[in-house]
Amino acid sequence: MEQQTTTTTTVSLRDSLQLGIYKVIDPFVKVLIKLGLTPNAVTSIGFVLNVGVAIIFIAGAEGGLRVDFSYVGWAGALILFAGLFDMLDGQVARLGNMKSTFGALYDSVLDRYSELIMFLGICYYLVSHHYFLSSIFAFIALIGSMMVSYVRARAEGLGVQCKGGLMQRPERVVTIGLCAILCGVMSNYIGGNYKLFIPGIKYHVFETMSIFTIPITALAVLTNITAFNRLREAKRALEEKEQK
Repeated sequence: MEQQTTTTTTVSLRDSLQLGIYKVIDPFVKVLIKLGLTPNAVTSIGFVLNVGVAIIFIAGAEGGLRVDFSYVGWAGALILFAGLFDMLDGQVARLGNMKSTFGALYDSVLDRYSELIMFLGICYYLVSHHYFLSSIFAFIALIGSMMVSYVRARAEGLGVQCKGGLMQRPERVVTIGLCAILCGVMSNYIGGNYKLFIPGIKYHVFETMSIFTIPITALAVLTNITAFNRLREAKRALEEKEQK
């Protein structure tokens, strides 16, 4: 009962926040509709922006120094901007009365491609600058992100709803985007080569890049927990459905 109450509160808070964001972006949505943009066009723009995110990370891997986190910061800003279009396409469909079944499918497919391409850029950057362990966690976070979406899609295909969990796509986008920006900004104040040592411990426990990589490590854990929780939720729902 306690877990169910917590989940309900989380969903309610998330829905309230989403409604507040919709009120802010609705005027912009109406402008897009007047310009003749369709929901699929808005979705495509978001996808192209995420390709841009990967390009920035790759450019930082190939042309940037290991202590230069400006690329990470700019990539984070573009991640948030691209994430805005994830919300805009749905609102354009609703306010413009342009909902379609294919549009929902197109949105879901391009969301998956966008996330895969974004993580490709992140992993490329981390491997190129020898953050090998962090690149593994980034890949695990990618696996978790895909499984969160897959479990929901598969459950809904079997006729049950499965939308719970903390690390849904908006939360993932905001977490990665904000932490990337913070990493880029803080490197200007503490330096790109900053390392924190604790007496008695041979290796540093924190460095500038940790501002970006620690949240990714948290995502690696939380996304997979969310996927497994959704699987348990779907199992209960399917068992109840079979008993009726």
